[in-house]
Amino acid sequence: MPITNTLWNVSEQPKRLQSTALDSEAQLEGMIVQEPSILSDHWLLIGQQVQTTHGGFIDLLAIDAEGNLVVIELKKDKTPRDVVAQALDYASWIKTLESNDIAEIYDHCRERLNHSAESLDLCFENFFGGKLNEEDLNSSHQIVVVASKLDASTERIVNYLNELDVAINVLFFEVFQHRNERLLSRTWLADPVETSINAKNATSGAREPWNGEYYVSFGESDRRSWAEAVEYGFVSAGGGDWYSKTLKQLAAGDRIWVNIPKCGFVGVGEVTAPAVVASEFGQRSFLSKGDYHREYDDDAKKAEYFVAVNWLMTVPNHEAYRETGFFGNQNTVCKPTAARWAHTVKKLKKHFSIDC
Repeated sequence: MPITNTLWNVSEQPKRLQSTALDSEAQLEGMIVQEPSILSDHWLLIGQQVQTTHGGFIDLLAIDAEGNLVVIELKKDKTPRDVVAQALDYASWIKTLESNDIAEIYDHCRERLNHSAESLDLCFENFFGGKLNEEDLNSSHQIVVVASKLDASTERIVNYLNELDVAINVLFFEVFQHRNERLLSRTWLADPVETSINAKNATSGAREPWNGEYYVSFGESDRRSWAEAVEYGFVSAGGGDWYSKTLKQLAAGDRIWVNIPKCGFVGVGEVTAPAVVASEFGQRSFLSKGDYHREYDDDAKKAEYFVAVNWLMTVPNHEAYRETGFFGNQNTVCKPTAARWAHTVKKLKKHFSIDC
């Protein structure tokens, strides 16, 4: 069923806001360039109107915190089915790009994207707070089609491709008139977290049934401390709903394998209680090595969330275990179905002396 969005003003006599339109798709593209968070807080724009060797131009190109690329195609004057087909064609070209090709795209587009950093590496580090690993760059990619609406058949095609682990999503934008202003709303066709996982699964080998083992990414920084997580028994995430949302998948009895990005796997444990907001976590008052997003304690979406864990085995950061071919993902929690995850867990069990 095609997705629609409706807004009302808040008053004693609510009135439905009138749907309107932007002057052009180019206006939306310009707005996204000026404020990329319209798409996502977690993507860095690195290209605009990127010419491909297939003869077309990618509207926008972004990169995420793991170095994966995002092809963003606006519907413009194309039919919904045509824009999906074109985006798939562009993605087939993106897959062939080497690190130097991507760096050249950034160099060519950085001024029009308002980036002051003279290199992709520096821009990435400034935005994400960590260095870009060339080995991870373009290890996977996803497609985002931006449209005001899709017909039912195209929506079925997109959903079918997602079932096959083709990482494609649709971001619906609608414009509403409110007095002298126009308001922009957005709605995703599919959960963007799931699309990101599909992108990783598609490049991580064959798909298998989930093995019951959870992957957890622990973002250690001045925000949170792995040493404190070990001492007080928890994993946590915050700063935005995208980071904390997946923590809520975990329930008592679940087993988690914890990876610190760019470092390696540092522990395995069993969840003892579901996620709670920071203000409800009993050990919060003892934590002093990280700020755990205290400035967002009154903001349910941006606050830090904690999951209590009974650790079975942990090691300090400098003893983290990693190997070429290990599974990794930028989501805080996921249930991987890639063959690479089964291989990773087998190795981790041996390394951490976990028998079952």
